[in-house]
Amino acid sequence: MPSDKLIPVQTRRITSTRTVVLGLEILFVVALLTVWLTSTTIRQERNLWILFFYSFPSEFLISFLPHEPVILYFSKDHSAMTVALVSIAGTMLAEALDYSAIKFIREIKFMEKARKNKAAEKLVNFFWKAPFPALWVAAFLPTPFYPFRFLVVLANYPLWKYLMAILTGRLPKFYLLAFLGKALKIPDLWIAIFFIALILAAYLPVAKFCKNNTCRKS
Repeated sequence: MPSDKLIPVQTRRITSTRTVVLGLEILFVVALLTVWLTSTTIRQERNLWILFFYSFPSEFLISFLPHEPVILYFSKDHSAMTVALVSIAGTMLAEALDYSAIKFIREIKFMEKARKNKAAEKLVNFFWKAPFPALWVAAFLPTPFYPFRFLVVLANYPLWKYLMAILTGRLPKFYLLAFLGKALKIPDLWIAIFFIALILAAYLPVAKFCKNNTCRKS
C-alpha cells in the first residue's frame, strides 16, 4: 500500500503520461490533416492506405471533414467491400483514439463540473434508455456524430460496446456508399462539390451558434 506522500507523485506521473499520449494523438492527426490538405498528389491518389489514414482526421473529435465523398472517390477503382472494410478499420481506430482523448479531458475539473450539470445529467439519463440503438442510428445516418463521442464518455459507456455500435452502424453505410460510387462512377468534380457542401453544412450551423451564443464577446 503506497503512503500518502507517494499518491500525489503517482497521480502526477499518470497525468503527465496521459498528457503526452494525448499530445501525440493530436500531433498525429494534425500531421495527417496537413499532408492531406497541402498535397494535391495525395488527394488524387487512389491507394487504399490514403483512404485508411484519412479516417483519422475525418473522425477525430469535432471534425468537419466528411468521409462520404472520399469513399465515393475510392470506390471507382476498388470493390465496394474492400473500400468499406478499409474505411471501417481506420474509423474504428480513430474512434478508439477519440474515446481515450475525451476520457482524459473529462477528468479535468472543468469537465467534471460540466458533467454534474443538471442538463448534462438529463441528457446522459436519456441516452441510457437506449444507448446502443441511439449510437447505431447516429453512426448509420449522415448526421454530425461528434456529440455522441462526448456523450458516451460522459455516460461512462463501455468502449467495446461503443466500437461495436460504430462497426455495425458504419460498415453497412460505408458499403452502400461504396456500392453506389462503384455503380455510378461519379465524376471527380461532382465529388469535390459534394465534399465542400458537406463541410459547409457541418460548419455553418456551429459557426452561427457560436456567434450568437457561446462565443459572443461581452
